[in-house]
Amino acid sequence: MNPWIITGIILVVGITILIVLYFQGNKLQKKQEEQRAQIMENVQQVTMLVIDKKRMPLKDAGLPKMVMDQAPKRARRAKVPVVKAKIGPRIMTFLSDEEVYDLIPVKAQIKANISGIYITSINNYRKAPVPEPEKKGIMAKLRRKADSASKELSEANAQKEKKKK
Repeated sequence: MNPWIITGIILVVGITILIVLYFQGNKLQKKQEEQRAQIMENVQQVTMLVIDKKRMPLKDAGLPKMVMDQAPKRARRAKVPVVKAKIGPRIMTFLSDEEVYDLIPVKAQIKANISGIYITSINNYRKAPVPEPEKKGIMAKLRRKADSASKELSEANAQKEKKKK
């Protein structure tokens, strides 16, 4: 066989595949835009305390059974951004948008726009107070003793001055 014929066949098959992928991509893009519009239509603003956030497979996220049934099988194994948050007395698991996930602080109270179990954006946040951990070690122990001794000494001096007056 002539090599030009083989090259022509490969070229025709390649162009056909590219055309099919182009039209499928356009169709999927339109579908995604419709879904995004529907999500934005059902947005609610909620104040929540973020407990934890992780990227984990959908099947390990602890989402309701109804959500798992609707998800495609290939999506159940893919890692998704999951946020555990407390809204009022309830602790709930949410999925997050990729851009929003990096902005969400852990152990902080945020005002977020949610649509169902999907966090679409955050408006503002307030960090929860976190106590400083105590340092451990010999030097830290010596500093604590020196600080407490200096406080006791200053208190004793203050009492002596009060007695003199």
